[in-house]
Amino acid sequence: MRIREPEHRINERIMAAEVRIVGSENEMHNGLIPLARALEYAQELGVDLVEISNANNMPICKLIEYSKYKYEVKKKEKENKARQHQVEVKEIRFGPNTDEHDFNFKARHAEKFLKEGNKIKAYVTFHGRSIVHKDRGEKLLLEFAEVLEPFSKVESAPKLEGKRMFLFLAPKSK
Repeated sequence: MRIREPEHRINERIMAAEVRIVGSENEMHNGLIPLARALEYAQELGVDLVEISNANNMPICKLIEYSKYKYEVKKKEKENKARQHQVEVKEIRFGPNTDEHDFNFKARHAEKFLKEGNKIKAYVTFHGRSIVHKDRGEKLLLEFAEVLEPFSKVESAPKLEGKRMFLFLAPKSK
């Protein structure tokens, strides 16, 4: 079984001869101080000396309880992850003979998806001999894009792949 190394250097694991100390309120102490003096200072306060940055071989350390520091870092990462919005591609399917009520119903759903920040992949599926009416499918998708124009921008114009005609819409940036 392997022992995991801490992700930050703490106390005696700091390799530099001199360090810069950042206080609890992030105020910098004047200049570089010897590592031995920094360790003594941390011991007097009853906390750990944690290396938070080692840019340009100028280690910056913080006087804090290491477990508390790890908790704060993990909490910050969790908050950042929660703030991120994953863009999804929502699919809306039509037939070449979709009537007005179904069209409006699907357009309202698409509007809601766009307001949530999701992309939309609208497509018309042609079954059997209905492939002869490609123009109906293209007209339907262009009308769909026109209805959603206040909320979206067209990423790609309608194009036929096999028995499906696709249209991609993205939300308008604010």
